Amino acid sequence: MPATTEITPVTLTNGALTQLKRIREEQNIPDDHGLRIGVKGGGCSGFSYVLGFDLKTDNDDEFEFEGLKVFMQKSHAIYLLGMEIDWVDGLNNRGFSFNNPNASSTCGCGTSFSA
Repeated sequence: MPATTEITPVTLTNGALTQLKRIREEQNIPDDHGLRIGVKGGGCSGFSYVLGFDLKTDNDDEFEFEGLKVFMQKSHAIYLLGMEIDWVDGLNNRGFSFNNPNASSTCGCGTSFSA
């Protein structure tokens, strides 16, 4: 089994980490699951972000943020390298936000993009 990757292709802010750890605890996510970050086709701009807890697959890179295992399919790095995931808790918006330097355009909803 390969070791955990030292260089992380994406970053999680403290706010995002706090919320993800809270969700993991409240939903009793098993220890063998990690946070999956990825993309899938769809959404109003071409791609949508994937963010949820899942098991590791053979095609995944693994890295860690303060004890939180993160899995990302190797082929998704081209779309996600340098992305920051944050937690927004404001009057007009509440949820995870994705600051992706690889996106040539984004949708108004903030969860889809084109590259």
